[in-house]
Amino acid sequence: MPYRQAPYWVGFVLLVIMAGFWATYFGASGPVPLAFHVHAISSMTWLVLLIVQQVTIQRRANELHRWLGRASFVLFPFLIFGFVMIINITAESYTAGGNPVASQIGPSFGIGMGIAIAAYLTLFYLALKHRRNVRLHAGYMLATPLILFESPFSRVMDMYLPWMNVIGSEFPQAILDTITISDGMVAVFALWLWSRNRKHGAPWLIAAGFAALQGVVMWFAPFIPAITAGFAAYAATPPGVTLALGIVAGGAAAWFGWQAGKPERRAAAQPA
Repeated sequence: MPYRQAPYWVGFVLLVIMAGFWATYFGASGPVPLAFHVHAISSMTWLVLLIVQQVTIQRRANELHRWLGRASFVLFPFLIFGFVMIINITAESYTAGGNPVASQIGPSFGIGMGIAIAAYLTLFYLALKHRRNVRLHAGYMLATPLILFESPFSRVMDMYLPWMNVIGSEFPQAILDTITISDGMVAVFALWLWSRNRKHGAPWLIAAGFAALQGVVMWFAPFIPAITAGFAAYAATPPGVTLALGIVAGGAAAWFGWQAGKPERRAAAQPA
């Protein structure tokens, strides 16, 4: 079984999430918006599922692995739903005004989350499509935590490792500095994994591409009027519509990925 050390790496991502969001979520003394709960529960449950899935296949508990895989068909749309909730709460803050941070970099967060959703949809679809190829299937599934890593680690950098921000922009652009640097680290790590096994390295190459795209687009978004206008248009869309689209997109990725991974049926031989 490839990626035998994967449970430890995914566990590390879980620890980074707890450290990055301790002040604003896990250790918060005040009320926390529902969107944060949904996003946290769905994202962390997804990571735990990846760990358990890796352990079950390593211990040859294949039937349990398959059942948990089917459970991902329910969890994945819920995961995308949580991402959309975060975009919506960002859009709400952006529209309300009065928050200079949301006003300046809200569109960056919106498009960044949109790119993260696109990455998840792509990776999960390909994981299901290539489920009969162990290395590719595992790679695509294990590439998904890389998409999550940027957000908590950028906060860890801001709070505990400010020396890592070598860009040094003024606040609040400095927030996007840490995000871009985090995405850059993810891209380099993914490219390193790709270089170790290029034959089955497509998952890491795709993850590196999404991370690099997210980092660059988010940093430059405040200076691109089209992105700001697009986010304003999104903010004017009823939340129920965007949430429904998120559920549909997650379900569609699961359905089409499963269908694409089915073995081709051979045409029955015709009598002479």
